[in-house]
Amino acid sequence: MSDIGLWKIAEQQPNRTAVITPDGRAVSYAELAAAADRYGRGLQSMGLEPGDSIVLMLPNGEDLLAAYFAALQCGLYAVTVNWHLVGAEVAYMIEDSGAKAFMAHERFAEVAVDAAARSGLPASAYFAVGEIPGFQALSRLGAQEPSKRPEVRTTGSPMLYTSGTTGRPKGVRRPLTGADPDEVPAAAKWFFGIFGLQPFDDHVHLCGSPLYHTAVLNFVSHSVQFGHTAVLMDRWDPAEMLRLIELHHVTHTHMVPTQFHRLLALPPEDRARHDVSSLRAAIHGAAPCPPEVKRAMLEWWGPVVVEYYAATEGGGTSITAPEWLDKPGSVGKAWPGSTVKVLGDDGAELPAGEIGTVYMRMGGSSFEYHRDAQKTKQARVGDLFTMGDVGYLDGDGYLYLCDRKSDMIISGGVNIYPAEIENVLSVHPRVADVAVFGVPHADWGEEVKAVVQPADGVEPGEELAADLIAFARDRLAKFKIPRSIDFAAELPRDPNGKLYKRKLREPYWTDRDRAI
Repeated sequence: MSDIGLWKIAEQQPNRTAVITPDGRAVSYAELAAAADRYGRGLQSMGLEPGDSIVLMLPNGEDLLAAYFAALQCGLYAVTVNWHLVGAEVAYMIEDSGAKAFMAHERFAEVAVDAAARSGLPASAYFAVGEIPGFQALSRLGAQEPSKRPEVRTTGSPMLYTSGTTGRPKGVRRPLTGADPDEVPAAAKWFFGIFGLQPFDDHVHLCGSPLYHTAVLNFVSHSVQFGHTAVLMDRWDPAEMLRLIELHHVTHTHMVPTQFHRLLALPPEDRARHDVSSLRAAIHGAAPCPPEVKRAMLEWWGPVVVEYYAATEGGGTSITAPEWLDKPGSVGKAWPGSTVKVLGDDGAELPAGEIGTVYMRMGGSSFEYHRDAQKTKQARVGDLFTMGDVGYLDGDGYLYLCDRKSDMIISGGVNIYPAEIENVLSVHPRVADVAVFGVPHADWGEEVKAVVQPADGVEPGEELAADLIAFARDRLAKFKIPRSIDFAAELPRDPNGKLYKRKLREPYWTDRDRAI
């Protein structure tokens, strides 16, 4: 078997397909490695050194991956930007990360120009795929340099920013290791091993979410390093996903529950039209998955649906399909080398079955929130950190999540977890999406509010609200039932399925303080 790693595979199997772009073009390992070398040489000729950063505002495609691997072999931090942000937000990330180069696609030209103008970077540091005023062509980066590997080669790192659903996003910055970039990190081998993914083995990975997300970027880059072909989608579509699985004999993919929901909403004849038997692992995370939705996917795709719970900061859990059927609702046990504990407000570890804040640690890895020592400190108890999730461990060490601590509703002194209510309403056939949160109540402090996105063709209004409340009444305790339901044409989610609940909740709390 050939050695693994982008550059080793490029040398030994140059014509092997590394990436299939959204327009269907096959990019070989030799082509991808050459582009990464060219960009790396170009960045070093600009004076970038190990520890410097570059910002990438690029859609899924070979340009983003080539720039990312260039950073990875030159000891640079690669910041992949959510291209739904506005210019001021992108400029903040350029400045906060200390970026020395900014690469953008013409699709995002207006925001890129605004961000560049605000950032203070020199014009020589702007590069474009396509035409962006004031930017030079990315294809020119390194084009005049000798055709060889970059002079300085040491392993870089992604520097990914937290979602920023509250306050400014913070970059998660890990110390550089000084390792040889030709060697695939042991952590990548270990991580893929959790899901039974081995080098080569005819594996094909399908990427249906934007590469600016931590897990999405990791799965694609690790797949390429493992000799797996990575099939990239530009915009996710359920019918197109099924077509690509059959066409490319996809073996593994990374998904979010919203995508499951939309796949299940396809007409039965569309679902049956494509052969998905090549799938070995449909790995999902990022958001809670309603148990009914997961059961339906297991009935359709079989025992290939694997769940995990993790964070950009490190550490996590996973659970296989057979385990989940035995422990429905759990997100699994701690990964090998990872620690998961549930702590009370006093920092003491809680016994099995008792709800508290979930804390994690991954081996000896460390991180800091860039330029925010206070947030780094607040997220930690000793060497454990938290994302603010609330949950409990059962007697066998399986983790169950209740909700985000910041989303918990306190009504009349009772803790109510919106995720439980959302799981119930989300499976109603007239609901496309739902968010539940607390709104002010004079006596109770908060009461339960639901905002529903009706399914296609369903008319919002009092009749639908009454139907949904009756549906909830049969399945939830009285104190958990929404007191009122509003409707929205579409809920504010990012492309990876994360719900920006703050945007929905804030109007109800205008000029008032939240009870929690």
